[in-house]
Amino acid sequence: MELKNAKQLRGTISVPGDKSISHRAIMFGAISNGITEVQNFLQGADCLSTISCFRKMGVSIENQPEKIVIYGKGLHALRAPEGLLDAGNSGTTVRLMSGILAGQPFASSVSGDASIQKRPMKRILTPLLAMGADVRSERNNGCVPLLFSPAKLNGIHYNSPVASAQVKSCVLLAGLFADGVTGVTEPVLSRNHTELMLSAFGANIKSEGTTVSILPQPSLTGQKIFVPGDISSAAYFIAAGLLVKDAEILIQNVGVNPTRDGILKAARAMGGKIQMLNERTVSGECVCDLLVTSGSLHGTVIEKEMIPALIDEIPILAVMAAFAEGTTIIRDAAELKVKESDRIGTVTDNLLRMGADVIPTEDGMIINGNPNLLHRADFESYMDHRIAMSFAIAALALKEPCTMKNADCVAISYPSFYRDLEGLICH
Repeated sequence: MELKNAKQLRGTISVPGDKSISHRAIMFGAISNGITEVQNFLQGADCLSTISCFRKMGVSIENQPEKIVIYGKGLHALRAPEGLLDAGNSGTTVRLMSGILAGQPFASSVSGDASIQKRPMKRILTPLLAMGADVRSERNNGCVPLLFSPAKLNGIHYNSPVASAQVKSCVLLAGLFADGVTGVTEPVLSRNHTELMLSAFGANIKSEGTTVSILPQPSLTGQKIFVPGDISSAAYFIAAGLLVKDAEILIQNVGVNPTRDGILKAARAMGGKIQMLNERTVSGECVCDLLVTSGSLHGTVIEKEMIPALIDEIPILAVMAAFAEGTTIIRDAAELKVKESDRIGTVTDNLLRMGADVIPTEDGMIINGNPNLLHRADFESYMDHRIAMSFAIAALALKEPCTMKNADCVAISYPSFYRDLEGLICH
């Protein structure tokens, strides 16, 4: 696919609904009593995989043009699926749903595509086994397929070695089916969508610092949910507005949950001009419009407690760093190695293709920004949606058009990405 360059960007855009929140709305609606309606749901492949899995367990879910309608079964009325639960490319589907599957009175198995079969699941298996779950990795490699059998779950307090919303959510969801209080303590607070939404559905859940606990066997009640725009998708247009020489972009209805807004803090630390307008709370989540205007960027350090709040945005931050003046250091981000691709390796490869000065490290990279070094490139997506979108933005700011191999992998999280991007380019 040819990727265009641009001298000017103008316009207003709304990005698709938040992927993390969309997944959770389906799952929590499915195990609640009554009807849950979800507006601005992300119609990406990953979230559709979650719908498919819960339909296989007997949940009626209508995918209507304006909303998703979920006819909840309650905590204890899911049914045994016929055949494998297929999560596709979605790590969120596997890890969160595993907490629910561990508490069911029936056997089940969950797997996904070739990429997901390489991603680590030991991080959820360890706490689930500690709770008494009967779950195993079919190939004994800590990856899917995962096989679940009925088991009595015990409430535990789990000290997670990683700050991961997926691990935390898996344990809390299993805790709904346990015989006592279940708690999770993280080294650094990860995104808290699960805590906010479960509370709205009626769960007895408490958060204090980096610890969250939940009481078992609540009566969850269906809700009306509006999914804010995904800040991970907005990140590409934030970068576009900052990198193209003449740009002004208004991004509407973006979720800016404080556990997710690391991209804003990092971009501002690099000198980016971003205004938050029309701030409000929608379905318990902080939402605003973002006005982004072009300017010059400089290097910064991205590390430690910043990482959980921007882990998905590091590829596009690395692109921004290549165009900035000075050195950007990204560290404490070893988690990048176990995403849809090894994002330390794939980001480094594509940055080198466009002439950037980048050194990969064990847990990040060092990028010596110098726009004068950069030139057109033939990029490789590595079938990773965030790599594809990041380097489509890089191409905008380069002097000549580029190409991208397997560019259509963006459908995982943002099916209309290229169309939306084209709409901002002034010809």
